[in-house]
Amino acid sequence: MKPAVETLIRHTFQQSGDGRLHFGQVVAALLEAGVESYGVDYRAARVTYYLPDGDTLDLALEGEPAAVASEFSAAALIAAIRAAQRGDVMYPQFKKLSQGAGCIGYTVWLSGRHVSYYGRRGEVHIEHFPT
Repeated sequence: MKPAVETLIRHTFQQSGDGRLHFGQVVAALLEAGVESYGVDYRAARVTYYLPDGDTLDLALEGEPAAVASEFSAAALIAAIRAAQRGDVMYPQFKKLSQGAGCIGYTVWLSGRHVSYYGRRGEVHIEHFPT
């Protein structure tokens, strides 16, 4: 991975984790870096970024892990997503809300313009990027 690409990904990761970037800004920065997709695994506290050439970057999620609810609530997850889209919720709070909704992780498909959110029993909620 080119050092400039890794630096941009790490910087975006840090600013998002600190609640200084909203999701749209994260998407724009990662597209600029050439990221094709990234996966967040709450249970392993990891984020993995994937580039089209096969390069990956794996980073540890920071902060106190919240307990992931045992039941998946698409309604609660959608409410958290909408709050984030409005800018009412930044990433640190979104993590807690989505985990409280039973989300164990998600994959952001930048090139496909959608996010797949996963529950403990294989539930999936697909959220397309706003237009």
